[in-house]
Amino acid sequence: MTPITPVEQLGEAIAELTSRIHAATYELLVMLRQFDSEGGWGNGFLSCTHWLSWRTGIDMGAAREKVRVARALDVLPRLSSALERGEVSYAKVRALTRVATPQNEERLLQLAYCATASQVERVARVWRRCDRLEEAREDRGRHLSRSVTTYVDDDGMVVLRARLTPEVGAVVQRALDAAAERLYQDSKSAAAPDNIEEEVSFAQRRADALGLVAECALQSDLDRGSASDRYQVVLHVDTTGTPPNQCTRRSISMTVGCAFPWKRCGACRATPR
Repeated sequence: MTPITPVEQLGEAIAELTSRIHAATYELLVMLRQFDSEGGWGNGFLSCTHWLSWRTGIDMGAAREKVRVARALDVLPRLSSALERGEVSYAKVRALTRVATPQNEERLLQLAYCATASQVERVARVWRRCDRLEEAREDRGRHLSRSVTTYVDDDGMVVLRARLTPEVGAVVQRALDAAAERLYQDSKSAAAPDNIEEEVSFAQRRADALGLVAECALQSDLDRGSASDRYQVVLHVDTTGTPPNQCTRRSISMTVGCAFPWKRCGACRATPR
């Protein structure tokens, strides 16, 4: 058996120390995640990243990555354990946490064991690109599957079923919420119902809100406007204690968003500028 030379012993010592540094980095990330979740940086700093950069003297980019990796490892137990044992480097874990999920982390961990840090970085970049392409295909698929169907049931009620993209669905939800809130405020000023059967349920109010949205559409020319279309509300405020020769009304203009992109909105009574 060939004896180990002093240089080889030194190399083994370097590798062992590096493994301990990896394990210490994991301990740092665990403490950083707890510090971040408990808001320990909220004493004048904009974020945990800003605090870490100031307190430890590292640049913002490195601080931002440490905070990101600390948060990501919370749901990646295999990568966390490997880093804790010093089996993989922080550089590899940093690259893999950009694409790792609980479902694929085992495969990515095997890559980390047998590839260099630069190879892991390249694989992570390609993986992210593939994920973006897959997300784009899913978005196109959702767009093509959009639909709205209506039919009349045996009771003469109109049944409506809609399948909308997330963006359009969010707009519809906002419109229904705004209309339902308007109807609720109107009902508060109305007389109380004589019996419980006249009380309006949440689902019934949403149905009424949909009708209000439709009425708003029919009263306009359905001019959608631009995505950034805004509505201007003019408030007339009576001022007291002003001299007689001065006007006692002031016009205050403010621009607000509206869930209804039509020229005259019946739900919020806003008029576009």
